[in-house]
Amino acid sequence: MVDSDSPRVTPATVDDVDPITDLWIALAEGQRAHGSTLLAEGNRAAVREWVARSVVTGELFVARDGGADEEHDGSREDPIGFVGFALDHGGYERDRTRGTVSNLFVVPERRGEGIGTDLLDAAERALREAGAETVALEALAANDRAREFYADRGYETHRVELTKSLAAGDGADDDDGDDASD
Repeated sequence: MVDSDSPRVTPATVDDVDPITDLWIALAEGQRAHGSTLLAEGNRAAVREWVARSVVTGELFVARDGGADEEHDGSREDPIGFVGFALDHGGYERDRTRGTVSNLFVVPERRGEGIGTDLLDAAERALREAGAETVALEALAANDRAREFYADRGYETHRVELTKSLAAGDGADDDDGDDASD
């Protein structure tokens, strides 16, 4: 018997486009603390387009509380988390079919309840069914909680991205740290 109060993961619908866009904005705002350079509100239109496209392609799942079910009482709970996923069509030939997981998010007050695990499991199942043999995802280097979450679920470091600021006054153009007037 399934606990009717436990969160459930389902494919996102058109009704979820605006609520998931709002959740993505919250995700982007939170990632700034870990060094993300993405602008939250500045990407609203692009994210809304991604969400809508992902609803159509079936590449977006939402978690919502299990208590309300539109078949029973006509209401629909807003999402408390979401995950995007897709087969990688990056243009390079690979020896394995790769899927990607993107934008896994659970509202902060519901973290630690297994919702993120349920979302990730659902995305992995969908990718496996679509033919993926491996799954790739990204986490910010400074986001220890996310990196630990993924490591606990079998994800290993595969690639490391390095960045460098080119902003004036941060020493980026000094090659030896000495004053530029030498």
